[in-house]
Amino acid sequence: MFWLVALIVILPFGSVLLFGAPYLPTRKKQANQALDLLDLKKGELLVDLGCGDGAVLIEAARRGVRSVGYELNPIVFAVAYARTMRYRKLVKLHLQNYWNQPLPKDTKGVFVFLLDKYMAKLDKKCTNELDEGAKLVSHAFEIPGKKPRFQVSAFNLYIY
Repeated sequence: MFWLVALIVILPFGSVLLFGAPYLPTRKKQANQALDLLDLKKGELLVDLGCGDGAVLIEAARRGVRSVGYELNPIVFAVAYARTMRYRKLVKLHLQNYWNQPLPKDTKGVFVFLLDKYMAKLDKKCTNELDEGAKLVSHAFEIPGKKPRFQVSAFNLYIY
């Protein structure tokens, strides 16, 4: 019985490492700093790739920003779903691998916390799928070979 419970818990948290990053909560201050950098207006669209517990989505909704969140871990997805229920008019969640999904055409901003080894792949995806004016905020990792427009060292955020 112990091994079954361990598998049910460990497998969802470990398998996401094959596609992005482990779940680490984004603090409210970090989420708001990232949203400040994106400078999205009410009604514009934010995409959170690997939305975790929904912290960034909630702060975006409080600003009137529409958002779409993708999460692979079903346990964390359930937490995000429960936390964002009252913002359902502004927040859409998908239990899917974002690498296999096209970014919505009207995306104005992207928030991501990926491992370093996926940043070049992310840059290619964003370059191919986003309009030129769209912005990307990365937590913790830089895009190789690109200079960020701005960096907030206190929160380890980079905007492109």
